[in-house]
Amino acid sequence: MEARHLRYALALAEHQHFGRAAASLGIAQPPLSTQIAALEREVGERLFDRTSRGVLPTAAGEAFLARARTALAEMRLAGIDAGRAARGETGRLRIGFTGSALLDPLPGVLGRFRRTHPAVRLALQELDSPTAAAALLAGELDVAVGRGSPRGAGAEDLVTVPIGTDHLVAVVSVAHPYAGLPSVDLEQLTQEHLIASPDAVSSYLRPAFGPDPAALDGATMARDVHTIAGLAACCAGVGLGPDRMRLIARNDIWFCDVTPRFRLPDLQMSFRVTDRSPVLASFLSVVRQNCADVGSRLDDLLARHPSAAG
Repeated sequence: MEARHLRYALALAEHQHFGRAAASLGIAQPPLSTQIAALEREVGERLFDRTSRGVLPTAAGEAFLARARTALAEMRLAGIDAGRAARGETGRLRIGFTGSALLDPLPGVLGRFRRTHPAVRLALQELDSPTAAAALLAGELDVAVGRGSPRGAGAEDLVTVPIGTDHLVAVVSVAHPYAGLPSVDLEQLTQEHLIASPDAVSSYLRPAFGPDPAALDGATMARDVHTIAGLAACCAGVGLGPDRMRLIARNDIWFCDVTPRFRLPDLQMSFRVTDRSPVLASFLSVVRQNCADVGSRLDDLLARHPSAAG
């Protein structure tokens, strides 16, 4: 039984006449009669009564036609769903991200993606950079956003593109002596109780303090940039973090540049180069639109990656 047989039966039920039904279908009457007869043999029941008043569905025919309508509707929806999935309009995308990315650029990227792809299920996890990288390498994420490039087995199969640069800044309460200063130097910071994330301390802050990183040994560990800013506002110490922390809208904190300027590892987005998911392709398209220079860098990385072909 094929979809055309269902359409033939429905047309005959609508027009109640073989000639008119055949004309509506764009076929000759004899083939329609032959196909309806073959359908009745396959079903094992008479579906239509041929009467002087027209060709009318039997009780078995009415039951068959109800299912036929549903089946054809489902077939149409199946085609629509297949097209949407192929265009990346449905499906699931798993993203792990470091907290500072929620200041910029993720709000713009995720907001735009939500608006343009409302049927895609986003699974979002805030993770420190090493954990997000490990989850991506383990196949537990589709996209990781963190500082620095993922390392470990399988990293050669990833594409990693910078999506933001930062330098180190300090954040203090407006009641702190540093409030109002445009900058503080590292020597001043070594005299303060510091607040930083474990990820930052382990991956990039110690080199900033050069041969004397002891000031970090007693630092208060905070999970993310919002906690760092909040603790600084409470006069719990001097917070250290990326320049994008300035986007935190609070009137009880003050930001100072750190001199000499110390550039932090780039905020990077990573994904598997062999991932051909249309949803990922749609997400990357939104990233290209929202993040300056990402498109050309991404094209170059994909062109040069040995696993990108195919």
